[in-house]
Amino acid sequence: MEMLWSGWGDPAKAAPLPDSVTGLLRDLLGVTPGKSGPADIDAIAVPESPLGDEARTALADCLGSPAHLLTDAEARIRHTRGKSTPDLLRIRAGEVDDIPAAVALPATHDEVLAVLRVCAGHGLAAVPFGGGTSVVGGLAPERRRPFVALDLRRLDRLVTLDEVSRTAVLQPGLRAPRCEALLNERGFTLGHFPQSYEWATIGGFAAARSSGQASAGYGRFDDMVLGLTVATPEGSLEVGRAPRSAAGPDLRQLILGSEGALGVITAVTVRIRPLPQTKVYEGWRFPSFEQGALALRTLAQQGPQPTVLRLSDETETFIGLAQPDAIGQSEAGQSAGCMAIAGYEGTAEDTADRRARARDVLLACGGELLGEEPGDRWAHGRYNAPYLRDSLLDAGAFVETLETATFWSGLSALYTAVREALTNTLTEAGTPPLVMCHISHVYENGASLYFTVVCAQGGDPVAHWAPVKRAANDAILAAGGTISHHHGVGTDHRDWYTQEIGSVGVRILQAVKNELDPAGILNPGVLIPVR
Repeated sequence: MEMLWSGWGDPAKAAPLPDSVTGLLRDLLGVTPGKSGPADIDAIAVPESPLGDEARTALADCLGSPAHLLTDAEARIRHTRGKSTPDLLRIRAGEVDDIPAAVALPATHDEVLAVLRVCAGHGLAAVPFGGGTSVVGGLAPERRRPFVALDLRRLDRLVTLDEVSRTAVLQPGLRAPRCEALLNERGFTLGHFPQSYEWATIGGFAAARSSGQASAGYGRFDDMVLGLTVATPEGSLEVGRAPRSAAGPDLRQLILGSEGALGVITAVTVRIRPLPQTKVYEGWRFPSFEQGALALRTLAQQGPQPTVLRLSDETETFIGLAQPDAIGQSEAGQSAGCMAIAGYEGTAEDTADRRARARDVLLACGGELLGEEPGDRWAHGRYNAPYLRDSLLDAGAFVETLETATFWSGLSALYTAVREALTNTLTEAGTPPLVMCHISHVYENGASLYFTVVCAQGGDPVAHWAPVKRAANDAILAAGGTISHHHGVGTDHRDWYTQEIGSVGVRILQAVKNELDPAGILNPGVLIPVR
């Protein structure tokens, strides 16, 4: 199934907002109905592909058939930008000024290499495309030349599974649900369940350093990666031949998070885990965000570590966003304090033991056990928030997310700084917002913060958001946070990323790119500034 071109996911899963939410938007934020939905895809005026006959023939030859090189309007529209709110607003308005010249569908590592050689020889850029779920401009290269969207959907196999070593080799275009189903058939799980799970791909997880909602137990995706095969304009790169090595710097870490700017990932070797016998999730309430954060820190530093551990602040709890399927229902939201979710997966014995010991810690930190119903609701609706965003946009609201991370000692200051930057900038612009936040990934030394912002759209919502996003990014760096915990850098965060790593760091990345991609065809302007 193709993802909805003008929104998120499967159109059949879209749901209208409850009247209580519509009323809240109107009364609290001044939201009024916007334009009457997205333009019809067939009505979008798409320019002719700038791909010349010679380049078209060469690309088709690389791919084994002209059928694997798409230049029709619909295919190109579906590969235009990603799924951030500005991306969606622009595509709904029919803006396709950065549409790809063509969509290439390689099926092998060698075909990817051949496509890159043709692109370099014909002055074309190449943008790897997995699930199309980027929310940071990762699919919107700087437009100095036409570009080819390199859709990896035909590279979608579980290549090998080593039950002794508990590893699997996966191709990059394999979507997460299919990957999980293939592993489950053999009694294993990857344990990686980000909010984009239903649509994102294995290659995208690696390229963006994804982090799943069960990261407390299974780790981030970059923790799972043991080896990579990469196609670059200068040839192939194979990294990772053992679980750990002292043979120089770990080049896996150079490719992880590189967002297609250094090469195209064509195979990923990952650590896998036995399929859990038991899964149980429960809800907790804390009097304040500060007290809840202390409880999460205590578990992260002293144990036991749940598989899932997250905490919504007072505003997110009141609105009910901690349980997207129940938003607008009084029993889910409109309650005091902060909602936390703790989940446990594993053997029945291990799950029961960790759950009992974690309960003692959470109770000692002032938590109130709410039982399994809130946890089950969260688990049932955990992939539905992007659908809720579509409904909010339809209702005339602007809604966007951003995230960061820092050390525990700086978490409170970072939380306050970003909230104030968002609230003050939007209020001064005449659209006072609702700002919500949660902690969804915890470590011994720190945690992430994930913000959701809702306000009225304003006359030009994309232009209206731009200075707000800049203010939030400035606040993140000033407060000591990282510019991204798991969404990535793309073009949206690139200028702040360069501040974060400094001039020497930028020169290192540019030097590597010059060696692997001397013509600068790979995702130009994404992650690394174009020189």
